[in-house]
Amino acid sequence: MRVGIIGGGSVGGRLAVLMQAAGHDVMVGVRDPGRGAAGRAYAAGSLAEAASHGEVVIIAVPYTAADAALAPLAGALAGKIVVDATNPLNEDWSPLPVETSAAEAVAALLPGSRVVKAFNTIFADAMTPERLDRSGQRITAFIAGDDGGANGVVAELARSAGFAPVVAGPLRNARHLEAMAHLNIAIALSGGGTNAAFLYDQRPA
Repeated sequence: MRVGIIGGGSVGGRLAVLMQAAGHDVMVGVRDPGRGAAGRAYAAGSLAEAASHGEVVIIAVPYTAADAALAPLAGALAGKIVVDATNPLNEDWSPLPVETSAAEAVAALLPGSRVVKAFNTIFADAMTPERLDRSGQRITAFIAGDDGGANGVVAELARSAGFAPVVAGPLRNARHLEAMAHLNIAIALSGGGTNAAFLYDQRPA
C-alpha cells in the first residue's frame, strides 16, 4: 500500500520505519526534504508530494500546526483515507481545550476525505519493533471513524506494522481516544515515562 505521512517528527518517523518494514511504499512529507536526508531510512518529499503519494495519508504534525499544513492539501487529499494521529496539546503537553475533538476538526477541514482517528494513544517511544511486543501481547492501536471500509483499511495497516488494532466506533469517539492520550501523558509526566502503552484485552464472553 502507498502510505503518505505528513510530518517527519518522532511519531511520523517511527510510523514510517514500521510501515516500510512491513512492505508498504512510504513517503514522508516534510517542510525541507533535503534537510537530514542522509540519515533517513525512508523516502521524503514535500507535504504536497506525500499527500499525493499516499492511498492512506497519516497526519503526524502537531495539532496546532494541522490547520496550516492541511488547508493547502485539501484537494490532494479528497477521496483518500486520512488518518489523524494528532492530540490537542499545548507546548507543555497539557490538554488544549477543543470544542469536539482534533479528529472532528480535521474532518471539517477536509470534507472530501475519509477521516479516521488512529495512533494518537501511542507514544513514539513505544513505536519500535521490540517495544510493540509486550510479553507476547501487541500494543493496541485504537481506531475510530464514520466510514467502516476506511476503518478496516486502517486496521489492516496497523496490524501489518505490528500493532493490535481495535475499532472503537464512529469518529466522535475520537474524543475518548484523545482523553486517553491525555491520561497517558499525565502518567508519563508524573514519572511513568513514555515507554508505556495501552493493551486492550478483548476476549469472547
